[in-house]
Amino acid sequence: MRSQEPRSSSSCAACKFMKRRCTPHCLFAPYFRGDEPKKFVKVHKVFGASNVTKILNEVPEPQRQDAVNSLVFEAEERLKDPVYGCIGAIASLQDKMFQLQHDLAVAKARLARCSNYSKTSYASCSTDSPLLMLDGDFGITSLDDFVMDHGGLMTEFRDQHSFPQL
Repeated sequence: MRSQEPRSSSSCAACKFMKRRCTPHCLFAPYFRGDEPKKFVKVHKVFGASNVTKILNEVPEPQRQDAVNSLVFEAEERLKDPVYGCIGAIASLQDKMFQLQHDLAVAKARLARCSNYSKTSYASCSTDSPLLMLDGDFGITSLDDFVMDHGGLMTEFRDQHSFPQL
């Protein structure tokens, strides 16, 4: 007899791939729908069906969807980069984050500098202005130099360079 659970009559992606009959209590069915076969193929290729079964059996049911999402992500990244897998993707994202933080700090410093100079009309703040050459003129070369305070400029920067008072 069939269970009263609402399920489509088609097999899940795992059962289709392994060419077996999908039962109403199939462990894979809630996580690998029949219309997403590539999702299971990637996970199977990296981890194998028996290992995925073991993992899903060990994980509490409310957390299984997150576990499957993690397995899919790891499998995709491992297939893209067999050596580093998701660690390579994480490292790449961290590098990008640090670069964006640096760019943001530079932009804030330039904005504050332009604001000070435009209010006192000592200089214009065009992008080709030598006043904006922070790295060359002021020796700011690393993210550590951009420790920001509440005003948006680092304390060392203000101490080293005098600004006209408003």
